[in-house]
Amino acid sequence: MSATARKSAPMPDDIRARKGGVPLVSLTAYTTPMAQVMDAHCDFVLVGDSVGMVLHGLPSTLGVTLEMMILHGQAVKRGLSRAMMVVDMPFGSYEEGPAQAFRNAARVMAETGAGAVKLEGGVVMAETIAFLVARGIPVMAHIGLTPQSINTLGGYRVQGRGAAGQALLADARAVAEAGAFAVVLEKVPQTLADQVTAEVAIPTIGIGASAGCDGQILVVDDMLGLFTAFKAKFVKRYADLGAQAEAAVAAYAEEVRARSFPGAEHVFADSVPEART
Repeated sequence: MSATARKSAPMPDDIRARKGGVPLVSLTAYTTPMAQVMDAHCDFVLVGDSVGMVLHGLPSTLGVTLEMMILHGQAVKRGLSRAMMVVDMPFGSYEEGPAQAFRNAARVMAETGAGAVKLEGGVVMAETIAFLVARGIPVMAHIGLTPQSINTLGGYRVQGRGAAGQALLADARAVAEAGAFAVVLEKVPQTLADQVTAEVAIPTIGIGASAGCDGQILVVDDMLGLFTAFKAKFVKRYADLGAQAEAAVAAYAEEVRARSFPGAEHVFADSVPEART
């Protein structure tokens, strides 16, 4: 079923059922207007912790708080009627153990209306994923490059090359067996992404992975050319709105300084002309 034909938001089980079918479409969103733009076209929308870098100017996702995710989740939810919303669990909100994860994930679900949460980690997070799913919290997993772990990964490097591919396969199997309804594969070699997609029973969502994944996701500001701090290899820019916005601001500044804005059509007369009968 296409996103445009859908009348209500899918549930996690609907996403799971799309395994091997028409590819799932997803983007990140952090605000109501952007959520409204993508609602008719996306199967699910992710409120990503990338909001810290994209909107708050943080150097990484590590400084993002639970309160920030809830605030942006509430904003995005107001703009959605057809797409399911998934909210990232931020760094430090779930790693301590299943009880901490449940407490914070339950708060995210209750306060934002999210359909699911996403958390990073494979084998090490399997117990937590199973704990959450058993208690009514759907989980999307995230393996490969996990941005919350960049300090231990040594930066934003491709994950799973060579012998490390077996560990990533183990991560994928572990999160699927634990009950995750889908798994994001970030920045992994194409052949490995295809192998994971073939071997696990849940949809794989690629970002810097393979067109053979069961779906794709990008940071919306990246694909629109709004976030220009850097451009990852896996990002295709479908527009260059950052440059257009800068040109518009420059034109506005020039007109203000030249006193050509506001013009006569933008100001109000001292009196309203009487209506003719």
